[in-house]
Amino acid sequence: MPIYEYQCTKCGERFSVRQSMGQDGSKLNCPKCQEGNPKRLVSSFFGGGSGSSQISGSSCVGST
Repeated sequence: MPIYEYQCTKCGERFSVRQSMGQDGSKLNCPKCQEGNPKRLVSSFFGGGSGSSQISGSSCVGST
């Protein structure tokens, strides 16, 4: 289940919620002021295994 970030349109509180991908957050309330219908924020995530990252400074040279 993905984690989505929201921001309250009344008090500005930011919070995260685990919810199914089909849910839109319209039934959520702010945990600070209880205002309904918060704004979903655009989140970035890291997906490992893309092959584009490198670890510098490491060496795998074996000695015999």
